[in-house]
Amino acid sequence: MIIRRKTRSIQVGKVAVGGNSTISVQSMTNTDTKNVQQTVAQICRLQEAGCDIVRVAVLDLEAAAAIRAIQEKISIPLIADIHFDSRLAVAAMESGADGIRINPGNLGGEEKVALVVAAAKQHRIPIRVGVNSGSIEKDLLKKHGYPTPENSAALIESAMRNVRLLEKHGYHEIKISIKSSDVLTTINSYQRLSKTTDYPLHLGVTEAGGLIAGTVKSSVALGILLSQGIGDTFRISLTRDPVEEVRVGFELLRSLKIRERGPELISCPTCGRTRIDLFTLAEEVERFVQTMESPLKVAVMGCIVNGPGEARQADIGIAGGNGVGIIFKKGEIWRKVPENELLEIFLAELKKMDDEGQKERNSAHLDKREGRREPF
Repeated sequence: MIIRRKTRSIQVGKVAVGGNSTISVQSMTNTDTKNVQQTVAQICRLQEAGCDIVRVAVLDLEAAAAIRAIQEKISIPLIADIHFDSRLAVAAMESGADGIRINPGNLGGEEKVALVVAAAKQHRIPIRVGVNSGSIEKDLLKKHGYPTPENSAALIESAMRNVRLLEKHGYHEIKISIKSSDVLTTINSYQRLSKTTDYPLHLGVTEAGGLIAGTVKSSVALGILLSQGIGDTFRISLTRDPVEEVRVGFELLRSLKIRERGPELISCPTCGRTRIDLFTLAEEVERFVQTMESPLKVAVMGCIVNGPGEARQADIGIAGGNGVGIIFKKGEIWRKVPENELLEIFLAELKKMDDEGQKERNSAHLDKREGRREPF
């Protein structure tokens, strides 16, 4: 059983972070924020995948102004990512950002930090103090050396120096991130930081890489930390479509039994016994289940050895044969379908089951809200 570290709670738009709140999954757009249409389209795809909080890069005042138009078309909290220019932080908050991410040390001095804090207080907006291995102050690097798994002091002191600067100006709606591209440095740094402060922590491995390398590095580092109860919100950073970051994030939470969203998909690795196009079938099913909300167990198996047994254990599953597929539901054979019709029929049944599950959840929510009890 995972016991969460006790942290303060802050509010990012409608999403609580820290305290007893659910661990939230974040991502960041890779569009030009000034292009409202493209940015909104990408955020809507992230919302469909379950993203809780989204971050956008604010490189100039035009991008900061675009936040207002973007906010009108999305339904998840939006964080403005700011570097070097305090004016952009203030402008983003004035345009309706739900939070900002800054490194106070690179904003140009304490007077400019004070202006940012004043705007954050006025708009009641939380600040993430984000420090990466590559952005540590020179004096701390000289004092401690570059962060390593054995020595993460520079990262931690940089983060806490900047937190103290915000606190000096009477601000405490803060969350902290200290990211490294090295897995062991990331783990060691967050473990030490969690013993230093009770502010909520945003986890991540920065510059983790593409789909394979990035998923492995992030899952190892964040999986270890989350299993130790460390972390209140996180981003899986991938050189990839940001929707993939959200998908990996929810699979990570599911694997640790922390949080589930949508179906669990199991599929076999294939072998010489496979007689149907399992790769295409599994990819299309995986893509479809990302749009579902019901916590079903879905199996896509390629042969008659393990396939029927695994498929029977799922809510719905396929066991492949020679040009055919047997669809199981709740442990029973439901239909035997030719391979060329298998995907269409299977996806249609998945949608039907998801719709039925949604109706049941809505009904249960209504009963709970109205205080009704089920009859004996």
